Amino acid sequence: MPGRSAYAGAALEERQLPMKFSWVACQPNCRGWISAVGIVTAATPSDFDAFARDYRLKGETVVLDSGGGSVNDAIALGRRFRALEMFTTVGASVLTPGAHGERAHVSPEAYCESMCVFLLLSGKSRYVPEQAHVRVHQIWMGDRADNARAASYSAYDLMTVERDIGRLAKYTFDMGGAGDLLSLSLNVPPWEDLHELSREELRVTNLITTDKVAQLGSPNAAVVELTPNSQQGLLVSTTAAASVGQE
Repeated sequence: MPGRSAYAGAALEERQLPMKFSWVACQPNCRGWISAVGIVTAATPSDFDAFARDYRLKGETVVLDSGGGSVNDAIALGRRFRALEMFTTVGASVLTPGAHGERAHVSPEAYCESMCVFLLLSGKSRYVPEQAHVRVHQIWMGDRADNARAASYSAYDLMTVERDIGRLAKYTFDMGGAGDLLSLSLNVPPWEDLHELSREELRVTNLITTDKVAQLGSPNAAVVELTPNSQQGLLVSTTAAASVGQE
């Protein structure tokens, strides 16, 4: 159908339900953050706009736990995050009861997969804790991703995927990402396990730009800048691009 977008990401968990945004208040003397859990759908950018009307979000932190979603809608949402100069990270927001009410903190045991990785890239500053899982693979037609090898495809389907790859490439460079991220993603077909990025790959792709020195939820939470990555990767190699077109 005209206007549809390639999708990426699969599993049945809360992070595979439509994305929900919530403000996590941090008490008593620390800064709150935005919890973004679930997959990006066509409704997600407008849902975020509605959420943003109730808060002053410029410069705030977005904590991501997501299995991916719509390519074009994730790009639109990522551009909203960047316009607000947000800080992005991967984690699960946890509320624990205490003597003075609920206490909020972020657990690093969380997943950012597929198009979530490009949402992570939208942060003006980006941090990935050691225990988090950041995983990538190719984008694909959403209604055929579960049986991609056996499905049939029209010329229009191939055009849709190629178009979205082009949009994703432009977005990646607009956000300050490296071509290595595209190359790593586009070399993993949907019938293979997602590729989990190593710490070195997180740095080479420019997904990490800061080291965190305190947990979210601490009154002393802060970040320090890493040395900027001096080598920006090239766009997807001819071999990688050709393999995508043939899959």
